[in-house]
Amino acid sequence: MSGSTKQSFGDKMAAKWDEVRPLVTGLAIGLIAGPIISGFSGFQVRTSTAEAATRAGVVEQQAGFCAERARAASPAAGPLDWQKRNDLARAWATMPGTTTPDPEVVFACASKLSR
Repeated sequence: MSGSTKQSFGDKMAAKWDEVRPLVTGLAIGLIAGPIISGFSGFQVRTSTAEAATRAGVVEQQAGFCAERARAASPAAGPLDWQKRNDLARAWATMPGTTTPDPEVVFACASKLSR
């Protein structure tokens, strides 16, 4: 009697596996293919990309502050040459709470002063 019980249990499990196998196969394929497809189609944002975009926004904002403070402090009637723009940008690119100017902010500020 225990042999027939094991056989019927095994038959039940085989029948259940036959029912569930397409779902398990589809899930496995989806888990593998999903990230690959979404990565190639551009739906994923990498951390480094997000950090670079955030950094660019911060530099742009700080350069705007720098340029406005530099223009207010020394209004020049004519255009400035490269060295004067760079010196002016270096003088005003130091943000509150820092002791040295960020080179990216200095460059962006000098670029804004050239306009």
